[in-house]
Amino acid sequence: MTGYHYDCIVVGSGHAGSCAAISAVQAGCKRVLMVEKAPEEWVGGNGYFTAGAHRTVHGGLHDLLPFVQNVTAEQVDMEPYTAEDFTADIMRVGANKPSPALVKAVVDGSREAIEWLAESIGITFVFSFNRQAYVVDGKQKFWGGMVLSVEDGGKGLIAAHRRALAKHGVEVWFDSPVTELLTADDGVVGVVAQRDGEYVQIYAPATILAAGGFEANRQMRAEHLGGNWERAKVRGTPYNTGDGFTLVKPLGAKLTGDWGGCHSTCWDAHAPPDSGDRRLTNQYTKSGYPLGVMLNSKGLRFVDEGEDFRNYTYAKFGRAILEQPGGWAFQVWDTKGVKYLREEEYGEGIVRSITADTLEELAARLVDEGLEAPSTFIQTMIQYNNAATQPDAAQRWNPAIKDGVSTQSSPSTRLDLPKSNWALPINEPPYTVVKVGCGITFTFGGLAIDADTAQVLSNGVGEADSKPIPIGGLFCTGEMVGGLFYNNYPGGSGLTAGAVFGRKAGRSAARLLSSGPR
Repeated sequence: MTGYHYDCIVVGSGHAGSCAAISAVQAGCKRVLMVEKAPEEWVGGNGYFTAGAHRTVHGGLHDLLPFVQNVTAEQVDMEPYTAEDFTADIMRVGANKPSPALVKAVVDGSREAIEWLAESIGITFVFSFNRQAYVVDGKQKFWGGMVLSVEDGGKGLIAAHRRALAKHGVEVWFDSPVTELLTADDGVVGVVAQRDGEYVQIYAPATILAAGGFEANRQMRAEHLGGNWERAKVRGTPYNTGDGFTLVKPLGAKLTGDWGGCHSTCWDAHAPPDSGDRRLTNQYTKSGYPLGVMLNSKGLRFVDEGEDFRNYTYAKFGRAILEQPGGWAFQVWDTKGVKYLREEEYGEGIVRSITADTLEELAARLVDEGLEAPSTFIQTMIQYNNAATQPDAAQRWNPAIKDGVSTQSSPSTRLDLPKSNWALPINEPPYTVVKVGCGITFTFGGLAIDADTAQVLSNGVGEADSKPIPIGGLFCTGEMVGGLFYNNYPGGSGLTAGAVFGRKAGRSAARLLSSGPR
């Protein structure tokens, strides 16, 4: 085998891995190698397929204005988002299961990470008007805590990273899957990678795993998430197949977190099944359900579409769709809702929609799309409309707040399954329907890490304090980290976490280098 020597090896070319590599250089590593199993045309991992959303603690509009390029102060109505808010959101949607130490690390490091991404990576942040705000009283009113995106979404994010990697002298190998971790008595000392048809040994004091989850592996999805997940549609890269977890098995690395959970969402039912589209990327998302209703093939509603802001429900509603007969559902609106739908998700040429002037005509057309019970569909819509008809609903309706406009105001018409907010009757034709499936983004189970250093922990414990023993020379960031998300996910937290732990891993790698031989 051919041998190579570097100061730090990063496995994976996505957002988190790029943050780790650049952080390592800035902290003192002179020779950093990024190893990626995908070909160069698939660079960027899942980060490329995102909208670039970053959730961060901030003090309000003027705190963020130095980092955004698309706004003047007069256009925006934005509340501060505190550390307490961010912490509460992760813990609330995660049923209080997330690791407090990991949550604190992400929350406390979020604002500094945004500044670092802007200044060190050259990422151009914008306010996410089209995704996270509605015009109220002439101003863009933000809702749901998440306000920042990247110019040109994930494409812009990864383009900025690639420029920064080149600027910082990081070497990148594509088409080079890592097949083994090299170890010595004191931990990991490098990797074996397959390159140009041969296996090569690459040595470094520090190795950082940023290889993503197992969402693109049908067998692992079925094993850990359940049999239904074999039919979920992969939103991002087809190369996240759980290889990183296979690599650490011989080391006794501690697995933790929600191995039965994942980030999923409402996804175009006609999207490709096994990978995202590099052109349309996140445009297959179909997030307009709070403005309408969702019905399954039996003509029945199955979630409270207005339970909370989309940021806090889309990850679990993707799972709910997958659990329906056939693993898909219909999203339904009238003219009142359609005008608020995002053009990039629902525009002409982006989505296949079905329209009709009456509910009867609509139900008949949906039979060809798989509707099994047209009469039940019509009855469900009539019952919903009766429950949603309130004298003052139109005046109180406000998509930028949880407005309390629900189906439950009248004891005689209230529904067994409510719509708790934004429940206007769907009675102004033409009616519009889009068929959606479940798109899987990333899996929640992963490796246990030290929240301060991002070092991977083992199953063994120390004799003195019974704490897990760190594995020497091995660090982790991105979607391979376990214990941060359970059951559900606050939108925009994943990219922020990848940056926070990527920076920590890079700095830890440099400290290891400066401390001399282990």
